[in-house]
Amino acid sequence: MKILFIHQNFPGQYLHLARHLGAMPGNDVVFITQRTDADLPGVRKVLYKPQREVTRGVHHYLRETEAGVLNAQNVARVALSLKEAGFVPDVILGHNGWGEIWYLKEVFPTTPLIGYFEFFYRQHGADVGFEPGPAAIFDVGPRIRTKNIGNLLALDAADYGQCPTQWQKSLYPKEYQSKLHIVHEGVDTQLLVPDQAARFTIPNTDITLTTDDEVVTYVSRNLEPYRGFPSFMRSLPTILAQRPNAQVLVVGSDEVSYGPKLAGDKNFRQLLLEELGNSIDLKRVHFLGKVPYSSFMKVLQVSTVHVYLTYPFVLSWSMLEAMSIGCVIVGSRTQPVEEVIRDGENGVLVDIFSPEEITSRVVDVLTDRKAFEQIRQRARQTIVENYDLRSICLPAQLRLMKMAAQRML
Repeated sequence: MKILFIHQNFPGQYLHLARHLGAMPGNDVVFITQRTDADLPGVRKVLYKPQREVTRGVHHYLRETEAGVLNAQNVARVALSLKEAGFVPDVILGHNGWGEIWYLKEVFPTTPLIGYFEFFYRQHGADVGFEPGPAAIFDVGPRIRTKNIGNLLALDAADYGQCPTQWQKSLYPKEYQSKLHIVHEGVDTQLLVPDQAARFTIPNTDITLTTDDEVVTYVSRNLEPYRGFPSFMRSLPTILAQRPNAQVLVVGSDEVSYGPKLAGDKNFRQLLLEELGNSIDLKRVHFLGKVPYSSFMKVLQVSTVHVYLTYPFVLSWSMLEAMSIGCVIVGSRTQPVEEVIRDGENGVLVDIFSPEEITSRVVDVLTDRKAFEQIRQRARQTIVENYDLRSICLPAQLRLMKMAAQRML
């Protein structure tokens, strides 16, 4: 079988699927991407890059659209070269987020295209306007509507769509939902397991933490408001005061993935540290930055309580991975989290904007961890039963591919 993947940040959501297909004898797997520093066995990577930068001074509504067109054009050029060399895929899978799949049907009109649809922007009911504050100015609505140009182009181009969660699918227009299938990319529950013998040594210290210690963990790609970082930080002074033996491990970089950046050179970590001053004991709060995946697992395996907060937005892999490891999650009471976590059953839910509630629930777990043992066990059970890579998610992805290929014959 010939399979074509497209994702600018190889392998993105296709790690498990591309690795599986690349390992199967007889498959010819090609992956179009911008990323140069990663590879998978059995997967042939083909690089592209846009021909130029977005036009200076272009209307700010259209910057992302022009960037998408530039990506789409060059992906199409690469696809044409593959076609001229004799590679015509049986199925194409690509993420819609950066424009890369918009023009592939012009190159391979009879090949089924499965788009990965992660988020449809809404002025109401999702991330926009979620944070308390003044009402949004009128410009927000037209800007958000225009921001969905890429989503709509990809929905029209794709024959099938993949959404990771029910809530994310629900954001898309009803007229397109019949082509969208809920298929999560999966969690490796055989790798991400509890380990009572786990140990994590904090870099540049002589501190080694085990499951016997009181460990509060927080993980995000970047430390930013969309992932509740300010509320988490504001909860720490009281947590540290009430639990003098607690250690806090924070994983994530100082960049911004979602929402606006701060003016100037300051990042949100610096801003919150300045705000909190001496109320934060930096000998007990450890900012680890980005860490290797093996360290990420150890951080979660020694965790007593894991804080995961998010606006109504894309659900992070890290929350599901933490649940697979058997962490007690103190999570935000927001739609993406509530799809997975039931308060008091397989996790604990709090108001993302209430440091006091976060503090209270974290201290509860640290004070009496035995009382939360069943929640810990049910958290892992939830992932094994609903998101397991090998028994559920990978087979579902393969079924979607097979269905697409057969219906296009």
